[in-house]
Amino acid sequence: MVQYIKESYEELKNHVTWPTLADSQKEMVVVVVFSVLFSLVVWGMDSFFEWIVAEYFNFMK
Repeated sequence: MVQYIKESYEELKNHVTWPTLADSQKEMVVVVVFSVLFSLVVWGMDSFFEWIVAEYFNFMK
């Protein structure tokens, strides 16, 4: 187990290419924008279905 941890650390330290801070910030902006847009789409669909169900039950009265 100790050998595995040492090898994993060496792999991360010497062989992994880490993104720059600027790249990370650009990717974060893309994730935030996509998340907001996706949330708005889900909210819109939920509101639409809520309206449809309310109209259905109002019609059934």
